[in-house]
Amino acid sequence: MREPHFWRALDPRSRASAPLVRRLLTPLSWLYAAAGRRRFKGTIPHDPGLPVICVGNLTLGGAGKTPVSAWVRSRLTAEGFRAATLSRGYGGRLEGPIRVDPVSHSARETGDEPLMLAKSGESWIARDRIAGASAMAQAGVRIVIMDDGHQNPTLLKTLSIVVIDATEPFGNGHVFPKGPMREPAAQGLKRADLVIMMGDGQTPEAVRAAGVPVFRGRLTPSGSTPAGRYVAFAGIGRPERFFDALRGFKGVELVETVPFDDHHPYRPTDLSYLMTLASERDARLITTEKDHVRLSPGVREKVLTAKVHAEFEDQDALAALILAKLESRL
Repeated sequence: MREPHFWRALDPRSRASAPLVRRLLTPLSWLYAAAGRRRFKGTIPHDPGLPVICVGNLTLGGAGKTPVSAWVRSRLTAEGFRAATLSRGYGGRLEGPIRVDPVSHSARETGDEPLMLAKSGESWIARDRIAGASAMAQAGVRIVIMDDGHQNPTLLKTLSIVVIDATEPFGNGHVFPKGPMREPAAQGLKRADLVIMMGDGQTPEAVRAAGVPVFRGRLTPSGSTPAGRYVAFAGIGRPERFFDALRGFKGVELVETVPFDDHHPYRPTDLSYLMTLASERDARLITTEKDHVRLSPGVREKVLTAKVHAEFEDQDALAALILAKLESRL
């Protein structure tokens, strides 16, 4: 789904619609939050016998958690551990548990994020998190990195990392469907071992009050993007973040931007429209890695990918904290 404008605290339209939205959606938000509390209260987490790192967030939509998961996996792999990501496989038809093969699998089978993660390291999917972690342990994985799952209590977590978009941390601050929050901020932060603020913006008071370590990170380009004119399209949580990043690339002239819903399944009509638009603007098509894996093989060759990765202001300290948290389970 595409997030409604009233979810955003900085959107002037949200102020006009807030009174009506508050009346209509407040009871549903109460029920959603209560269901989340009951889920945690009534679940005894399963210990899979190996450490589990959860990289999650508190809001619906993109905060940068998948690039953070890739960074954590890469850093642990460099330390000599066999670390692999575990995802639900949202949007894919395979239930798992199964290791994602970037050559033989498609996004329709595994979902886009697990397939993207499989291109840079070991990636698994499983609708049942317990079954997924068990299969990974049997296969010899030593550290499970859950890409998302902060609101899922089924697995015993050794370390919980909460990723927050610093540009607009909690939107209007309300729980879904009244706002973008998956749960109240204070409630979710109580289960966090550390917070990563992605991008520019002040640390929210709720994060400071939680008393957990806070690290600063951002998404930066991987490699270089050729100079030229581009039509950019993206079906991610917040497409404008991708478009803004492209505008900062040296030599890149963004002549048109086309946003789609998160995990949008690209149809022939979509691609025909995009190619026609690029031709009319005398430009090339460019998109995110996550979108690129959802394209058919023939179309991928005609679309450039703008790759990004997570970087941190004090990445050695972040890595040391992660390893310290894992020490008792390794």
